[in-house]
Amino acid sequence: MGADEGAGVVAGAYDRAGAVRRSGVFLGLLVVGVFLVPLLGPGLALRGTGEAAAPAVREVGWLRGVMLAALCVQAGEVWLGRLVRGAAPCPVPLPRTLAPFAALLGTLAACGLAVIVAAGNLLPRSAAAFDPGALAQSGDGRLALLEVNAFAAAWLCALGRRRALAALPLALVVLAEAVRAHPEPSTPWLGSLLTFTHLSCAALWAGGLLAVLRTVPRLPGGAGPRLLGRYARSAAYLLAALTVTGVVSTLRRMPPGTVAAQLTETAYGRVLLAKTVLVAGIAALAWRARRRLRAGRDTVAPARAELLVLAFVVLVSALLTALPLPIRW
Repeated sequence: MGADEGAGVVAGAYDRAGAVRRSGVFLGLLVVGVFLVPLLGPGLALRGTGEAAAPAVREVGWLRGVMLAALCVQAGEVWLGRLVRGAAPCPVPLPRTLAPFAALLGTLAACGLAVIVAAGNLLPRSAAAFDPGALAQSGDGRLALLEVNAFAAAWLCALGRRRALAALPLALVVLAEAVRAHPEPSTPWLGSLLTFTHLSCAALWAGGLLAVLRTVPRLPGGAGPRLLGRYARSAAYLLAALTVTGVVSTLRRMPPGTVAAQLTETAYGRVLLAKTVLVAGIAALAWRARRRLRAGRDTVAPARAELLVLAFVVLVSALLTALPLPIRW
């Protein structure tokens, strides 16, 4: 073996070792977030506000976080097919799909949420506290059943050959979440429309980035940078839509004159403020990655950091749905 060839082998081994270390750190931080955000988040957000949390707030936050993460993963893989077709001149081997596993986790999480709804929005302590018939007798129960069935349908689509068909049941999951989040009597359709758009963009942004980062190493030549460029252009529009729908939704729930006070004095406002800070950090990372992409430099590192922060945004968003809604002062 020549000196150059030996150096290449050593460099390859070093790169693999570095990739393993980075992946380990990424997964470690994600696992910490998965456990700490639902466990400690409600207590920190509610401290000193005088508000009372729902009895199952931690369990609901954790289950909804798993469900939203599953939605992101599968939505990203559905979108990946379109992105790859425009970036690679010929078919390329895609990474092993995560969609069946994600859809199964989403189904189980939706079942757990349905059990809590059937027990009167409480964590059931015995079989007697669980009333399946209650699901069909309330709006929240019917929406919970819709989410269970939609995720089950998405799981079947993920197991089949035409995985893109999962887009329809996933859209039903987003629709159910949007309707569930807006029971208010005044223009609930507008709130649902805003949430549907917001959640759809978030799922595509986070899930698409995960799918793209898993695919780039498999693409030949300049197809990897082209794929990242196609994703970055679309992500810019998604971020704009997320910003607009998020601001309008906030102003619908918090009148403009009370926003500053509620962001610090209510649990919902505090978590919303934390989410806003995280999204601003993601925007900065995305801007940095785009500058590096235009300069022809490696963009994987800032993109991985962006993905990690996006994962925390998903967890914080799930916690936000479990907290008391802000008071319209």
